[in-house]
Amino acid sequence: MRTLGLAAAAVAIIGLSRAAAAQQITLDLGFVSASGNANFTSLNLGEKLSDKVGRVVLSQNAKVLYGKTDGATTSESYDAGARAQYALTKRIGAYALLTFQRDPFAGLASRWLGGPGLAVALVQSAHDTLSVESGVTSTHERNTANVTQSFAAARSAANFKHLFAGKAFATEALEWVANLKTSADSRVNSETALTAPLSRQIGLRVSYLVRFDNQPEPGFKKTDRVLTTGVQVAF
Repeated sequence: MRTLGLAAAAVAIIGLSRAAAAQQITLDLGFVSASGNANFTSLNLGEKLSDKVGRVVLSQNAKVLYGKTDGATTSESYDAGARAQYALTKRIGAYALLTFQRDPFAGLASRWLGGPGLAVALVQSAHDTLSVESGVTSTHERNTANVTQSFAAARSAANFKHLFAGKAFATEALEWVANLKTSADSRVNSETALTAPLSRQIGLRVSYLVRFDNQPEPGFKKTDRVLTTGVQVAF
């Protein structure tokens, strides 16, 4: 029931963001296929949508990573999220978010995380922006052995963006989530990205994602690293 409730909330937030006229849509596309001595296929797709309705910013994102080598699946992960943030002042906002993650190669069949929090914009300049946020979330997990657990967690995050000359820009998104029931169960996610425009709407993007789980599923490693390259299209 909790999973169904979280799913319904995600659909509601995404529906609101799509019902309004979207002010910004970004697509990330990457594909590699090789044959001969090495046979592999790699695909990464990403999508972000955001819009502002009065003092509320609605956003939604999704990402897929998939790879096959010699006909066998060697990588597979799915991420999706929805968020609504209300501006209390120019620098402070209250938000509610919901995220979904599936990563069977890390032993994770599904993870739903959602809850409220506060965000603060520390830096707002022509070339740099920096914001931090913190909140309490409810988490429901199911591993690939079909074992489930639910718990409350503390979540903190920071987002940084630097604009270079020529409209190229770098971003860093850092997230820390700690299980309030089990102190050793904590996760850190970091994504560093660089985007260089080729035209007004198309650019090249490279990103490096690090996911650290201090208490991974039995038989799995603590750290995953993913380097992706591709084309970004903005509307």
